[in-house]
Amino acid sequence: MTEKTIPQLSHLCPMEHKSGFVNIIGNPNVGKSTLMNALVGERLSIITPKAQTTRHRIFGILNEPEYQIVFSDTPGVIQPAYKMQEHMMKFVSDSFEDADVFLYLVEPGDRALKDEGFFQKLLNTKVPVLLIINKIDTTNQEKLEEEVAYWTEHLPNAEIIPISALEQANTTYLLDRLITLIPPSPPYFDKDALTDKTERFFVSEIVREQILLNYKKEVPYSVEVDVEEFKEADDIIRIRTVIYVARDTQKGIIIGHKGSKLKQVGIGARKQLESFFAKQVHLETFVKVKKNWRDSDLHLKRFGYKN
Repeated sequence: MTEKTIPQLSHLCPMEHKSGFVNIIGNPNVGKSTLMNALVGERLSIITPKAQTTRHRIFGILNEPEYQIVFSDTPGVIQPAYKMQEHMMKFVSDSFEDADVFLYLVEPGDRALKDEGFFQKLLNTKVPVLLIINKIDTTNQEKLEEEVAYWTEHLPNAEIIPISALEQANTTYLLDRLITLIPPSPPYFDKDALTDKTERFFVSEIVREQILLNYKKEVPYSVEVDVEEFKEADDIIRIRTVIYVARDTQKGIIIGHKGSKLKQVGIGARKQLESFFAKQVHLETFVKVKKNWRDSDLHLKRFGYKN
């Protein structure tokens, strides 16, 4: 659980300052990461067409003189098949403990969460719920009205706001609405903070994004990335990463013929890292096997899925 401890800044912050946790939940691939990136104005969460791209809970912090909004991107709600997914759903569960506002994100045709328990919590919560119908650029007015009618009936405690996170349609209205809903409070993080995650975390995510984009079937879901070295100089960052796979056969698939696939991943990741850090990056990638790491408490702890 994320404990919202208010820092000792009350003597610096007037009472009218507002701060709040806005927690984004929804099924896989409804656009949660795209929305958080759009609202924060930075590319913090990786985005791919594949389900379960987001594995961790990631904070994106939006700071203005009068307020601080801590957006929380969470994994898509699923029924877990192994321990890693159980811990992913624990991140979603944690988001119910500290929310000041819920953004429940759906897309046209979406019907409830894939975990009935989470949906019942939304129905019964006393926290404001904004039901966000995303991807309105993919539908028409008639179908959108049908979606609004459906959710008005099935989640009557929610305020419904249609948007397109990708096109940033109606996101300004959504942000203005959130500012009215978060409570008066000093900031929870330093006012120059952008996220709660480390540079190493974003390196591992950017490499994993390239794996999701370049491989098919089960392989991307069996992969974890560990940053063994991160050395920053004035003009360059030197990074060494290890890509862990769950089975011996997957190692060869990741490497590819004469290393071609791994080279492709490295080139794509380096370009994204140089954009992210605004600095030249030297990236080395290696592949190792950690059998069945997704069901290993020891490995899951090392990779940040459990305390």
